[in-house]
Amino acid sequence: MVVIVLKPGREKSLLRRHPWIFSGAIETVEGDPRPGETVEILTRERDFIGLGAYSPHSQIRVRVWTFRKDQTLESSFFHARMDKAIQSRAEYLSNKESACRLINAESDGLPGLVVDKYGQFLVCQFLSAGSECWKDEIILQLQRILSPAGIYERSDVDIRLKEGLEPRTGALWGELPPEHVQIQEGSCRFLVDIRKGHKTGFYLDQCDNRQALQDYAHGRSVLNCFAYTGGFGIWALRGGADHVTDVESSSSALELCARHVEINGFDARKVDHLQGDVFQVLREFRNSRRCFDVIVLDPPKFVDSRSQMFKGTRGYKDINLLAFKLLTPGGILFTFSCSGLVTPDLFQKIVADAALDAGRDAQILRALTQGPDHPTSLNFPEGAYLKGLVCRVA
Repeated sequence: MVVIVLKPGREKSLLRRHPWIFSGAIETVEGDPRPGETVEILTRERDFIGLGAYSPHSQIRVRVWTFRKDQTLESSFFHARMDKAIQSRAEYLSNKESACRLINAESDGLPGLVVDKYGQFLVCQFLSAGSECWKDEIILQLQRILSPAGIYERSDVDIRLKEGLEPRTGALWGELPPEHVQIQEGSCRFLVDIRKGHKTGFYLDQCDNRQALQDYAHGRSVLNCFAYTGGFGIWALRGGADHVTDVESSSSALELCARHVEINGFDARKVDHLQGDVFQVLREFRNSRRCFDVIVLDPPKFVDSRSQMFKGTRGYKDINLLAFKLLTPGGILFTFSCSGLVTPDLFQKIVADAALDAGRDAQILRALTQGPDHPTSLNFPEGAYLKGLVCRVA
């Protein structure tokens, strides 16, 4: 087996069970490992640290599979790890139309592997050289543990390029998913486009936060920005909203917004679907002095690298400033960031600065994060990427 020897002192994070080794922490590589190949990790004193997957093209040069000396990378290892993760979501397995994340990468001890459940179909993302290397074994174990109708790949994400991997999509096993898979989220139903939708088809991490909107929606007008297929808007209607305005740039996503209103039995006259750029639409609303009682801001990731920090944080501030100006007295703002590099403290500061510049006093009623099917390992704080605030303006 190829051996990775660390520089002196660079084992500290690994002794705390953090699963990443950056290229600068490695002193020598004894051998010529292939992408994804299993390597043994040692200190300079030759003390065992763990076994990991080697990625020669990434700054994260090794992702640790196990810190146990008595474990080896084989079928039983992957079966045990995957089964443990899946069984911890047992509440989602009994409902054939439920949707959830079954395997959450590093936080479930399976670096670079994401598996989402949509009804009887599974969607996988292989985000690292290690998970790509073990793809066939992973697909086999998913069949054995869950017996799904089909397994589909949505590894069409930029992070694969950093790992030296090409984007990939397509059926991996079993049936090809239909154009739309119907799922049940609480008392609401949604249609998911597994093959072409955002991420793996749906924003599963926002499940609890969508449902929380019910508590603030009754009798109110709601503006749902970056609506995608209208999840927050549907839950606002479930909570008794008087009217919902969905704003989304994608025409196909807005078509699903309308279908979701229909399949959930709501009055279509209570919903407007506006296609456009959220920044521009918010400015048009401001110029026309239009106001809303509740506003949801659930934008895509604005900060994907440190070089984007200034531009991204400026974008977050702009949309929040405009939202504060559009809220009625006593209005509620649900605002989110899914940029992992934007810390909760920084995000709160951005929102506070936006309120100040908008001339509005506001209170934080709740802090929000990703749902329990997206757990964060205590040893891997990078897994806590989604942060949200529920604010009330004076």
